Order: sequence, then C-alpha cells, then structure tokens
Amino acid sequence: MTEFITQLRQTLVPGADARHCPLPPLLVGLTVVTGLVDAFSYLVLGHVFVANMTGNVVFLGFALAGAPGFSITASISALASFWLGALAGGAVGARLGEHRGRLLATTTGLQAAVFASSAVLTALGDRPFTAGFRFPLIVLLSLAMGLQNATARRLAVPDLTTTVLTLTITGTAADSALIGGRGSTAVRRVISVAAMFTGALAGALMVVQLSIVLPLVAGLVVLAAVAAVGAAAWNSDAAWVRP
Repeated sequence: MTEFITQLRQTLVPGADARHCPLPPLLVGLTVVTGLVDAFSYLVLGHVFVANMTGNVVFLGFALAGAPGFSITASISALASFWLGALAGGAVGARLGEHRGRLLATTTGLQAAVFASSAVLTALGDRPFTAGFRFPLIVLLSLAMGLQNATARRLAVPDLTTTVLTLTITGTAADSALIGGRGSTAVRRVISVAAMFTGALAGALMVVQLSIVLPLVAGLVVLAAVAAVGAAAWNSDAAWVRP
C-alpha cells in the first residue's frame, strides 16, 4: 500500500526534481479530455469517436456491413482528420520537440482554439444536428485529438499516452508483480484508465443531464490550463523540458 501511495503521489503531484515534472499530471488531464470529447462525439454526433480511432475502424466495418446507425462517411472523416492532426502534431514536434514546454504550449493552445470553435458551433447548431454541423465538428475535433496524440508520443512519458488504453490495461496484468513482472508503472496505468473513465462519465452526464456544449467547455478549460503551464516554461531550461 505504501508503494501504491508513493507512485500515486509521484504521478499526480511529482516533486520539482522529478524527471518529467510537471508532465504526468498534465497528461492525466489530457486523458480526461479524451473521455470528455469521445462522450460528446458518440452521444451527440452519432456512432463515431474523435479520439479513439480503434473504435472508428470497427464502426467502419459495421457501416460497410450495413448495420443501422453507423456511417461510412463519419468513420472515414474521423480517421482521415485524426491522421492529418497527427501529421500536423508531428511537424510541430519536429520543430519544437527539443523543448517540451514549448511543444506542449503550442499544441494544447491549438487544441484549445479548436475546442472553443467547436463549442460555439455546437451552441449554434440545430437539434438534431444536420450534416452541415455534424461533419465539421467531427473533422475539427478529430484534428485536435490527432494533434494531442502526436504530442503525447513526442513527450514520451511512460504509460501516459492520453488515448490508447488497450495496451495500458494489458500491461497492468501482463507486468503485474503478482506473476513476477516488474509492475513498476502499474499505478500510472491505472490512473490513465481512471482518468479516461472519469472524463467519459462526466461528459456523458453533462450531455444527458445538463447541456451538450459542456463537455467541450470542460475540455477547453483543461486544455487552457495545460497550455498555460507549458507557456510558463517557454524560456525555462529545467531538466523536464529536455526530451
């Protein structure tokens, strides 16, 4: 239990001298954003994800088979836009990747701008959404999440990818100390799963009980906070900013 609490603290409240400080809690926040935005996209935009592309590949198969409620165009739009966002994120990473604070500030700032635009578009759209509102939202948000994934990949903080949880969940079992595995990052993996679950739950409650715009607003707040931390380190030469 002591080891669990220690790892929990090191992830959520890392010391100033930690190798990746302050990236772990920021990436946990971005994982919450993933849950928020996918709750919005699935519940509001139809059977489509804008962050979890594995689901869209499966949905595309369903749509091609003629299953009701699934859209070939929506799945392909999300996949293509996510790829373009990841491409843009890779380009930004190639330019700013030698300073992780600047990279984080730039990409999350761009994401925040996209979320703000999407929130406005959502507020203005008719209910139910017509294709003229639905597809721009799918494209914009998928671009933003592709950018986030590319950034997380470049930041390279172990077990904090912000989106992909299948391998994360597998790792909690396959690397478990119970079977003689190293088990050293199990707590961080559990935190990632819990963060996405929390975001998805909160996003779904907002959509169902309050307002469909709120998940995007909540995501915008988190992104703005992460961007602010990165911007504050723009001229820093702290150890964590180096890849």
